[in-house]
Amino acid sequence: MEAKIERSVSDFNNELKLRGFNVFQIEKDGNATKIYSRKDFYKICLTTGRSIIHYSDRSFEADDTILFFGNPHIPYSWETLSTRYVGYTCLFSEEFLVQSDRSDMLQQSPLFKLGGTPILLINEQQREFLNGIFKKMIEEQQSDYPFKDELIRNYIHLILHEAMKLQPSEDFEQQKNASSRLTSVFLELLERQFPIETSSKPLALKSAQDYANQLNVHVNYLNRAVKEVTGKPTSAHVSDRVLVEAKALLHHTNWNISEIAFALGFDYPTYFNNFFKKQTGTTPKAIRLEKV
Repeated sequence: MEAKIERSVSDFNNELKLRGFNVFQIEKDGNATKIYSRKDFYKICLTTGRSIIHYSDRSFEADDTILFFGNPHIPYSWETLSTRYVGYTCLFSEEFLVQSDRSDMLQQSPLFKLGGTPILLINEQQREFLNGIFKKMIEEQQSDYPFKDELIRNYIHLILHEAMKLQPSEDFEQQKNASSRLTSVFLELLERQFPIETSSKPLALKSAQDYANQLNVHVNYLNRAVKEVTGKPTSAHVSDRVLVEAKALLHHTNWNISEIAFALGFDYPTYFNNFFKKQTGTTPKAIRLEKV
């Protein structure tokens, strides 16, 4: 039985990565809602049941039907409190939707952007309508229609349009201020980049601009917010965390210094050496020799 479950989980992940999307009914595949990587996929979820959703640093408790929009760049977690939880989930990558001419709508939508409203309360009439869209997506996903991907993109956009016409829920816990909210999300995103597990895959986000792009805000706004809350600029937080990881890799791996430099996002070992010496007053080689 365990082997069968492992195969189904593996098949689900492989299928999702291959196609860039997956849509399913929750009560028929409840396990699948827990196994996708939030770092890779956006999520639209229509659910009926009792739950608590923690999104960034806000919390929302629902005991009815809600429509939820999960952004892989913004941390969130979901606590299911009901013994029975029903609905539909659609997972899709940005690459899947970007093939549409309307892809800019994804990042600009208040449903996905930082500080937006990712949770909407749904009445019975709206639930029936949205249920129909999800059912259509499932049918197309299983069909042989050659243009089904484009049709599913249209269904996703239809859900986005319907959601933006609804009155956003005001039941979120109010954050003290926008700077605190943005800073907490930045720090969470920074920490998610670590630990570095392989020398063949370099650090994806290396600069304040990289983080601003991921969070869909201007880099100057990010810098002001982070410094206002922490007293340190964004770049200092990034450098400090890279330095901690560099020391860990030097002490606990057998990777050579060039491999460590590449893994941490430095184009050349010389750049890494200069960075390390500026931060610590010593060289990576000297730190490496300490463990001998």
